Amino acid sequence: MTPRTYTYRVPVRSLHESFGQKKKYGRKQRCGGGARSVVWRWFGYKISQIMTKGGNTSNLFHHLRQKHPCQYEESQKSREESPASKVSNANPGKQHSITASLESCTPYDRKSKRWKEMTESIAFCLAKDMMPVQTVQKQGFIQLIKKLDRRYNIPSRHYFSKTALPDMYEKAIDQLAASLACVEFYASTTDIWSSRTTEPYLSLTVHYINSEWKLCSSCLETSYLPEDHTGQNIANDLREFLQSWRLKEENQVCVTTDSGANVVKAVKLNNWSRLSCFGHRLYIHIFLAKAVSVGKKIVSAFSHSWKRQRALQEVQRDMGLPQHKLVTETPTRWGSKQKMIQRLLEQEKAITQVLAADRSTRHLVPTWQDIEVLDSVNKALGPLLEFTNALSAEDYVTVSCLKPVLQLFSSDILQVKENDTDLTKTIKNSVLDYLNSKYEDPEVDELIALATMLDPRFRTQYMGPEEIEVMKARAVQEMESYVSVQSGTSDFETPQQASASASDAKRLKKTLGSFFKRAVPDKGVHAMEAELNSYLQCSPADSESNPLAWWKLHEINFPRVSRLARKYLCIPATSAASERLFNTLGNIVTCQRSALKPATVNMLVFLSTSGHCCTSDPQTPGNWLSRTTVIQKCIYPLQPPQGWQD
Repeated sequence: MTPRTYTYRVPVRSLHESFGQKKKYGRKQRCGGGARSVVWRWFGYKISQIMTKGGNTSNLFHHLRQKHPCQYEESQKSREESPASKVSNANPGKQHSITASLESCTPYDRKSKRWKEMTESIAFCLAKDMMPVQTVQKQGFIQLIKKLDRRYNIPSRHYFSKTALPDMYEKAIDQLAASLACVEFYASTTDIWSSRTTEPYLSLTVHYINSEWKLCSSCLETSYLPEDHTGQNIANDLREFLQSWRLKEENQVCVTTDSGANVVKAVKLNNWSRLSCFGHRLYIHIFLAKAVSVGKKIVSAFSHSWKRQRALQEVQRDMGLPQHKLVTETPTRWGSKQKMIQRLLEQEKAITQVLAADRSTRHLVPTWQDIEVLDSVNKALGPLLEFTNALSAEDYVTVSCLKPVLQLFSSDILQVKENDTDLTKTIKNSVLDYLNSKYEDPEVDELIALATMLDPRFRTQYMGPEEIEVMKARAVQEMESYVSVQSGTSDFETPQQASASASDAKRLKKTLGSFFKRAVPDKGVHAMEAELNSYLQCSPADSESNPLAWWKLHEINFPRVSRLARKYLCIPATSAASERLFNTLGNIVTCQRSALKPATVNMLVFLSTSGHCCTSDPQTPGNWLSRTTVIQKCIYPLQPPQGWQD
């Protein structure tokens, strides 16, 4: 016979009396299920002994909470850890329908919107962060995507390399071409670099001010250069780059390059205006063999021995010096000599103690003559590092700061002082003479002076009376040339607007007053001179303000002069834009990706540096004020020489 099972109901009024005792009250009931609640163990029953068909245990938990708080907290912990609660928590809410359950497990169709969005996002991540395409086949990345959306199946790496990334590249090119079609004037930078696989590449970047008065910069080409690097070949390639992007050569204001002979010759063969990179000119002349040699030997001794590095950290801690590592000099990185010398002087005592403790490195201990040389170099070149970094930006105006910076070098920074050593005086005079000689070219000097005059922060503050008259005459001449080029339309009316207004005039009937209306004579040159003089007589803008923001507000007041400002203020003072492209290229052509084809390299560099490579908004430029502050605080308070016009 099948044994009978019974259940007993415990009266609430006797629960506190029966706590910890096994009693049986109430009537027996026939049941068909088992109790799962953990609360029964505090009322003298085992869960296996309780068989119930319905009801709940809320009153039991309520009793524990009111009368036995400690036991109630323990019951709650046991309740969370019990298998029954885990099962109930795993399936919260109401039961899903069969259709909804099947849809949650069905992969997305490749034509669906969600699948396309996920694929574009992964392609954007690969391009922008310079990640290898085979990342999509790695187990960790696959598991990450499955956690984010289990219905999405990642395509193969061949799909991204052959379809997704090329499609994104074509869209980015179309968007950039549409932006460049609206640009009237632009400047550019170019340079040559060899990759890790010794493959040479020629870069070209373009810089312009858009209709919203924002300084924009874009990478146009990072092209493989298999032929000889002669000036003629480079000139032909640069011209082909501009033609492929439908950029007119006559609208190119200037090209900023380094001092490479072949690049200089290529620009000259194309009859383009050229501005030498300020950073290259400043640091190519500074070559201190003894100071650099001593510093590199000391840094090499520590970089090749982890024991010396450990000893250096212990000495730094004992002496209370900053926990900094030594910095080595890199020929292709501006200011690296100066940074190495600064760090050696900072850690001089710690370096001397570590090197003197080892017999094999005692000959590397710097002597007092070495320290004197390093200190002299640091005093002469220390202030120049901040100016070079500030003038190497792409998102704010830099060309207009060249003339004030050179004036500041001559009158303050590189001015010989009484307490300077002979070596410091020699370095200052040498650097200053070199910079002045390189910027003595009349064409370059006029270019820099005109850009300075069009900057509302400076205007004619750093010019003499004769130079002011020359610059005003050239500005008026250029404004007059714009009028002659746009004959038949107004000075600031596009051909489309002119044709539209002409067609509207044909449709309108003549009024009686139109027969007596006389054409207003054009003031011509006098109006241009008056507008330029009015601009020069305005109060100067704040030294830490953005000149492009000033022009955006005052463009309506000075329409002709603002056009000149849009033309000349887009010129970069350094070729750092091309240098940054090569840093990006070095992060793409790595040891693991050394077999990339040149066309693929060009595509990946363009996508990584372009702000048009996705449906997302372009990257917001960094804060230009944080870098220009170091220049403006030094330049603007500087008073011009006596006799010069304010």
